[in-house]
Amino acid sequence: MITALDTNILLDVLISDEVHFRKSKKLLDEHFEKGQLIICELVYAELASQFPAEKDIRAFLADTGIKLVHPNEKALYIAGKRWEHYGKNRGHKLQCTHCGNRMTITCLKCRQNIYSRQHIISDFVIAAHAVVHAEALLSRDRGFYRAYFRDLKVVG
Repeated sequence: MITALDTNILLDVLISDEVHFRKSKKLLDEHFEKGQLIICELVYAELASQFPAEKDIRAFLADTGIKLVHPNEKALYIAGKRWEHYGKNRGHKLQCTHCGNRMTITCLKCRQNIYSRQHIISDFVIAAHAVVHAEALLSRDRGFYRAYFRDLKVVG
């Protein structure tokens, strides 16, 4: 089994996040036992902030058996089309990353709705990379991925 990794799962372990460390470490161990762990270059770039030198991130990936797999054109096309759908159809609502619930926030002073684009194209590339190159994605952003990537098995 090939499992793609979202940055948040790896950061939980690297920075010893008190809330998520144990669960994320357990998920990583379980999926390592099942097969290959992979990341795309965007996850690699986000992880780089945690290492003082390039050789250190390379050593981390080698030690953990995590492989860098670049997305192909199909994955990038999927990311672009789902990004387009998100931009057109999100209804200007905020979305819970855990359950996917959408909500509107209103300014208490002027009563106008507050809009925010919560996700950027990198979120879509990470998910589309997993759709094409893996059988599952480990992430804590299950609500978002369920909303835009129903064809993706998200574990978190």
